[in-house]
Amino acid sequence: MSNETEPLDPRRRRLLFRAHHRGTKEADLMIGRFVADNIAAFTEAELDELEAVLEHPDVDLADWLSGRRPIPPECRSPMLDRMAVECAGPSAGLPEELRPR
Repeated sequence: MSNETEPLDPRRRRLLFRAHHRGTKEADLMIGRFVADNIAAFTEAELDELEAVLEHPDVDLADWLSGRRPIPPECRSPMLDRMAVECAGPSAGLPEELRPR
């Protein structure tokens, strides 16, 4: 979770806002929680990856992160894989190599 005593820089605040205001409640909850829990610790490279993930349509992200549809290979990234692991139920929709053993 982000450190409540230290304010986030403008870029992190903007990304946190974008994550919580996706357009659908389901995406707001999944993506917003993930970002809120991790934003303070993300490196600049991870912030770049997060920005790229947030460019995907809401409906796709919600389907991928809930396991309703697999993440297409051309859309996969380390950040999206990490989000899938943290957002999905037990192994739901995760690529085989990311499933817990």
